[in-house]
Amino acid sequence: MSKRPLSATPAEPGDRVRLTAEFERTQLLGILFGEFDRNLVAIENRLGVYISARGNRVQIEGEAEAAARARDVLIDLYGRIERGEEVDAGLVDGVIAMTAQPTLDGIIRADKGDAAPTVMIRTRKKTIVPRAPSQVPYMQALARDDVIFALGPAGTGKTYLAVAQAVAQLITGSVQRLILSRPAVEAGEKLGFLPGDMKEKVDPYLRPLYDALHDCLPAEQVERRIASGEIEIAPLAFMRGRTLADAFIILDEAQNTTIPQMKMFLTRFGMNSRMVICGDPKQVDLPAPATSGLADAVARLEGIEGINVSRFTSADVVRHPIVGRIVEAYEGPGA
Repeated sequence: MSKRPLSATPAEPGDRVRLTAEFERTQLLGILFGEFDRNLVAIENRLGVYISARGNRVQIEGEAEAAARARDVLIDLYGRIERGEEVDAGLVDGVIAMTAQPTLDGIIRADKGDAAPTVMIRTRKKTIVPRAPSQVPYMQALARDDVIFALGPAGTGKTYLAVAQAVAQLITGSVQRLILSRPAVEAGEKLGFLPGDMKEKVDPYLRPLYDALHDCLPAEQVERRIASGEIEIAPLAFMRGRTLADAFIILDEAQNTTIPQMKMFLTRFGMNSRMVICGDPKQVDLPAPATSGLADAVARLEGIEGINVSRFTSADVVRHPIVGRIVEAYEGPGA
């Protein structure tokens, strides 16, 4: 359990301060610091502070607000390690981003560092917690609402978190089936006829969904559940004429649906089901002049009871930080 940092003289923004934090279990500090202190280096580079350690005490020097954020990051990461969570570069970046949000008490703030996060998804392979501020209300919506639209650029966790929530509900028996779908639309390329049977033809389009599944379930369970029909991965065209009850249904790359396709998909909704529609409205690959069914559906349905719309921006990207900068460059002035 981490202790509160030693008190520091109140400082005005811009003043330089020196803050100290103590950690009881020194054997965990190697994990906290990372190989070759890479986690400390990441915090220093992102927040412009200097961090030094001696024994079980860590000292942070820098501008007052940045030093306080660095201290909160270290204490939060330490609490996660105590709970058995895996700490990697992506989590470090996510926690740094989240410390800028003063409303996230209980998830990030140091005085709650020894408590479990209030928002989490448990799967067979890992416990997933928010890595960006915008993921908190999205994860809450995934556990609460009937239909969720997740809009935003690549790398914001839209599909990954939806798959994780679906797996968690399948494991607990809240739903009986997990159905993952994407429209089979080529991203600006003409691939021609693909060889093989139907599964081999559509698998390239559905690969990202397989990847998310294997990150949440052991490989043998994924294959067994697919073989038994508990997990179904199919192109959008296969949804026509069905009623999907007792299921968690995810539509990925939904910006590439037409208006009739989206209407068809949404009306598959059955009893005791949950539906998540993920897409980036700025990455439409439909041939002109077709209108994206995703944008049309959000315009029609936002505000209806039971329907949630979660929006992400480049600031919410949780992949390598350069991905966020790339998205900003493409979406900025003159784009």
